[in-house]
Amino acid sequence: MVTLHVFAQRPKSPDNPLDKVVNFSLPHHYTRTEFLMKTSLTLLAFLCSTSFCFSQPRDLETTVTMMAKIGACTSPTFSPDGKTIAFVWNITGVPQIWTVAALGGWPNLVTSLDDPVGGVRWSPDGNWLAFSLAPGGGMNQQIYVIRADGTDLRRITDGGKDNNWLGGWADDSRFLTFASNRRSSASMDAYLAEIPSGGLKLVTQNQGTGQFVDVSSDNKWAILTRTVSRGDNNLYLVDLASGSEQLLTPHEGPGSFAGSFGKSADVVYVATNKDRDLRAFGKIKIGNDGVLEPIQMLADRTDAELDGFALNDQGTTAVLVWNVAGRSEFSFYDLAKEKMRSGPKLPLEIVGGLTFSKDGKTLAMVLSGSASPANIWTLDLRSSKFQQLTNSPHPGIDLTKLVPPELAGFTAHDSLALSGWLYIPQSFVKPGPVVLSFHGGPEGQERPGFRSDYQALLSQGIAVFAPNVRGSAGFGKIFVNLDNGPLRVNGIKDIKSCVDYVVSSGVADPKRIGIMGGSYGGYMVMAGLTEYPEVFAAGANLFGVVNFETFFANTEPWMAAISTVEYGDPKTQLEMLKSLSPINKVDKVVAPTIVLHGANDTNVPVVEAVQVVTNLKKRNIPVEYVLFPDEGHGWRKTPNRIKSTVAVTKWFAKYLQPGSTVVK
Repeated sequence: MVTLHVFAQRPKSPDNPLDKVVNFSLPHHYTRTEFLMKTSLTLLAFLCSTSFCFSQPRDLETTVTMMAKIGACTSPTFSPDGKTIAFVWNITGVPQIWTVAALGGWPNLVTSLDDPVGGVRWSPDGNWLAFSLAPGGGMNQQIYVIRADGTDLRRITDGGKDNNWLGGWADDSRFLTFASNRRSSASMDAYLAEIPSGGLKLVTQNQGTGQFVDVSSDNKWAILTRTVSRGDNNLYLVDLASGSEQLLTPHEGPGSFAGSFGKSADVVYVATNKDRDLRAFGKIKIGNDGVLEPIQMLADRTDAELDGFALNDQGTTAVLVWNVAGRSEFSFYDLAKEKMRSGPKLPLEIVGGLTFSKDGKTLAMVLSGSASPANIWTLDLRSSKFQQLTNSPHPGIDLTKLVPPELAGFTAHDSLALSGWLYIPQSFVKPGPVVLSFHGGPEGQERPGFRSDYQALLSQGIAVFAPNVRGSAGFGKIFVNLDNGPLRVNGIKDIKSCVDYVVSSGVADPKRIGIMGGSYGGYMVMAGLTEYPEVFAAGANLFGVVNFETFFANTEPWMAAISTVEYGDPKTQLEMLKSLSPINKVDKVVAPTIVLHGANDTNVPVVEAVQVVTNLKKRNIPVEYVLFPDEGHGWRKTPNRIKSTVAVTKWFAKYLQPGSTVVK
């Protein structure tokens, strides 16, 4: 192994006493040309990632920029021989496909496109990588295939404004599954794409959304998940030749189901909360006559929900991931003996993207934590040893000095138990400035994952409290449905309960409390600023809903179709939706507000932002509007994430400092 030492000369200072030394290891077998090429690229990437920040003063913008540059690796997928893993990495500034040896080594860039890659799947025959691409960061993702060496790029879907969701491969690689609204904008139908010819076959039509989640090894059957409404779905067994369906998960009331075939198509393993509050692991047997047996529960926990599971190709083992108040825990289930055993302790707080190698000996995953960006890891199932394969660079940022959160419990106005993650800056003097951050969804969940925006605020001495109010996922079926329709008023009251907690606990100065959030979290921001205008000193609304009338009229039709139970039906509950829309009370807002939105957002269209900005400008309320012309629902490009994080951090640093005044 040859090691390259890169020295970055920096001015001596108490914060910077030594030159920066970065080591890169390269295998001995590299030729001189390969060595020079690799080392040159390494040095170039290093210098680009640092932006020569070593010579810059550590002011707010520099510090926050370095924080926001920290990237992430996602979507691992094994090559058939298990020797290589493809994944998505945003080190170039835009998420692209890379490959890396499963035993570790130099990552290789596969795609170099202008638009962000969403996810990647390696075909079982090893010939193709299938991936989704989001033009302009929008919802109109397109499906492509490409060779692992970056050649022979082909688009499978039609292009244009159609929405497409990447599925999985058939075991023989004959076709790829995906969902699309190419037939009707109001529905996401389930399709098969023949590879490499690109022929498309519509198998099932849906009202709302539906997609295949697994295909049997003989290509005769597929499992379809179809959304009834947000928080309520069903699984179906579909005959791929005829398109005929059989309901696998009959249930009453809301229910959440995920499924996968066992070794054969006569057993479907499921994550289910049928007739129970917390999701658990079970199976459905299908008789020779097609008669379904009731779901047999196999593994559950009273203190955690099943977050997901993965099966090996041998049909012997399932890895189960449990959501314990936001943190992940592993367990393994022996499918033959029907016994569960504990898995190894995870190196970081959150795991996702689980996938087995074909031989079942290695498990790849994405691991992240509050002080660790998302990276690709593997677990050797024989030795139970974890190995980190990728290392998202963090130039200028010492990860060991980042602030982890504490899980805090408190009660709502009606005594409902709530919880949240509390981040306290180093050398924080209580009571001090605090920003409440609300997650999206609304059926999302605040978890202790890596958030550069939180760490940016913390670096400026601002505490962050990220609660899970009613309607959040991860705490059971009852809790996630407590904010549906007219019950949303109680979710809005939870905002005030969060404020009461941070004040009564002595953390927050009641005159220096901010509120931020994206998507549905943006809705909560505007709900908080309109319902409790005297409480907040500043707000940051990132691509949030503010007017349910305009949301339903302008969002993707399939999104509108599945959102009527969660929010309300504009055809029959329009007055309720008006009363729950912050735009109809926006005249009450007095706090300085920054609004950020993507121009290509068709989930929460930009008209939502324009309404807020127009009103606040008319009333001379301090407002800043940041529009990203090349983004959709959220920021996928690193320069935009930097711009957003810097703008939001500056906003709160300005208005939450002692002596800042709110315009009345």
